[in-house]
Amino acid sequence: MAARNTARKRAFQILFEGDQRGADVLTVLADWVRLSRADTRQPPVSEYTMQLVEGYAEHAPRIDELISQYAVGWTLDRMPVVDRNILRLGAYELIWVDETPDAVVLDEMVQLAKEFSTDESPSFVNGLLGRLKELKPTLRRA
Repeated sequence: MAARNTARKRAFQILFEGDQRGADVLTVLADWVRLSRADTRQPPVSEYTMQLVEGYAEHAPRIDELISQYAVGWTLDRMPVVDRNILRLGAYELIWVDETPDAVVLDEMVQLAKEFSTDESPSFVNGLLGRLKELKPTLRRA
C-alpha cells in the first residue's frame, strides 16, 4: 500500500499547489503529468493520484460546503492552507471512494497533517474527518 500512500501525498501536493497559485487543480495535475513525462528525474503521476485529484475537482463545491459546515470555529478561508487541502482530499476519498476503508483514509490524512502541518493539525483533521465519517451515509448528495 506504499503506492497508495505516495499517490495520496502527490494528490495533496497538487491540491495545495492549485490553492496556493489560485489555479485549477486539473490544470496543475496536467502540468505535473506533462513534467513527469518530459523529465525522467520527476516522479510519475500515478493513476490513483489522477483519480483523487479528478474526483476532488468533480465534487469540490460540495466538499468545501461540507468542510465549512462542520469545521466548528473555522471558516474555510481562515484555515491553514495545508489543513484545508488535506481535509479536501480526505473528504473526497472518505465520502466518494468506497473501496478505501474509512479508517485508512483517516489515518493517511492524519499522517499528512503530521508531516506537513502544525502540531494541532492532526487532531483537527482527525476530528473533522471523523465527523464526516459519522455522517457519511447522508453526505453524498450532488
